[in-house]
Amino acid sequence: MSRLSTESVAKAVDAVQAMDRAQKERLADEIFRMQPNMLGSILALPRLGVPMERVEFAVGVLLVCFQAMKASGLAWPVITEDEQERQLARFVAATRLGEDIAPSLRSRALRRYIAAHPEKGLAAYVASDTSKWLGEIAADESDKYAMLAVWNLVNCIAFVELPQSKRTKPT
Repeated sequence: MSRLSTESVAKAVDAVQAMDRAQKERLADEIFRMQPNMLGSILALPRLGVPMERVEFAVGVLLVCFQAMKASGLAWPVITEDEQERQLARFVAATRLGEDIAPSLRSRALRRYIAAHPEKGLAAYVASDTSKWLGEIAADESDKYAMLAVWNLVNCIAFVELPQSKRTKPT
């Protein structure tokens, strides 16, 4: 069951795209307070050799993910490093199955992965945005780290256990 509606993801995309630099910085400050490990997983990318212009792509995805989480009205727990590691291992295992298959079959496998994903709207956004981004850049070995980081955000959001509480008022 999806916790983030397709509408809330679309609104988050529109909201982030409409933000100026100062607004994005304030949102990043809020992420630092509310979800420091999610921010940390993106800010660690340069240590893996990811150039800053590619880190910007991942930051953009993080801003949209966090904005969608806020808009959901749900009380989200802090996503821990352990949860990130669990989800990364899960994702790598699922995607490694397709390393030795033809591109058309990989594409079909990705569509099935998204169709079975509990956060279809967010997964579709990330798949589309990642595909667009990859089409605009000259491929680099470090791109895999940026892609793993953004997919890990989606999977952490999708699979983290939410506390049993009432919805909060979306901001």
